[in-house]
Amino acid sequence: MAEAILDPDLPIVDPHHHLWDRRAYAPPPGPGDPPEHPFITAIADARRYLLDELIADTGAHKVVATVFVECGAFYKADGPVEMRPIGETEFVNGVAAMTASGTYGDFRACAGIVSKADLLLGDGVKPVLEAHVRAGGGRFRGIRNSASFDADKAVLGPLNRVEAGLYREAKFREGFRHLAPMGLTFDAWLLEPQLPDVIDLARAFPDQTIVLDHVGTPLGRGSYEGKLPERFPIWRDNIRELAKSPKVVVKLGGLAMAFCNFPSFLSEPRAPSTQLAAEWGPYIETCIEAFGPERCMFESNFPVDMGACDYATLWNAFKHVAKGYSADEKTALFSGTATRTYRLDI
Repeated sequence: MAEAILDPDLPIVDPHHHLWDRRAYAPPPGPGDPPEHPFITAIADARRYLLDELIADTGAHKVVATVFVECGAFYKADGPVEMRPIGETEFVNGVAAMTASGTYGDFRACAGIVSKADLLLGDGVKPVLEAHVRAGGGRFRGIRNSASFDADKAVLGPLNRVEAGLYREAKFREGFRHLAPMGLTFDAWLLEPQLPDVIDLARAFPDQTIVLDHVGTPLGRGSYEGKLPERFPIWRDNIRELAKSPKVVVKLGGLAMAFCNFPSFLSEPRAPSTQLAAEWGPYIETCIEAFGPERCMFESNFPVDMGACDYATLWNAFKHVAKGYSADEKTALFSGTATRTYRLDI
């Protein structure tokens, strides 16, 4: 049975979701095949996640706008490799234009667009960034380069894509320096043991807005199985250190992912929002204490976070966590920080 929606009139700007069409992916493994990584299992029912699915999910709560974050969707099939991610911005801008028409009511999907540009191009990334700006119809706001890495390949499974230390690479930083002069944000996704890398990056570029995705991704899978409590103080100390860089903001979410491996992940029956709030609350509350509500924003990370709950239950969980905050603090957490960080025109 679906949960009743808590605080249904609270406006929400969802600053982190994806859109994709992955129907051509290989089918699930058959008898005798090795099992898929739990990350793939979690999103098996979301091979297609486009505007119709997003509207269906956001309709229960008062979601007024969203920000799309890169996921390798609809890259160009040809042309220079470094320019192929422009296809994603073109696609998402088209989706945004559909809702900007008013056809779907007051909802504004993809009011901000965060795409991919390979900062390892160094100074060569500037033409790519300029192409994103042109393709974004006034909605392109920044890029994400994920640095997630762990020596234990079982942690990330299919998302083992980069080597250690990406954010410390000289060539990466040569490209990174072009973001602030263009007024672009940088979304950082990396894992909890890697938090010192983004701390160092923020110190080296104090004028750059950096958005830490998914509270820094605590780990409870592979060699980290059962170690969430043990590693919590390490994560907390790094979060407090990162918060000393005033241009860093943090997204509160992503805790339903396979990598965290909370008890609610793929649980049957599905966990209620009260259980999710209890599991996620210590991480969320620590971030709010360190950064303040004006530098924190709740995120859905859908459809990835469907491994633990549906969209409506996820936002109910966040509302449980935030119930003790003032009206102004709730506004910041649920819409204000996202609107300001991504300069949304809503």
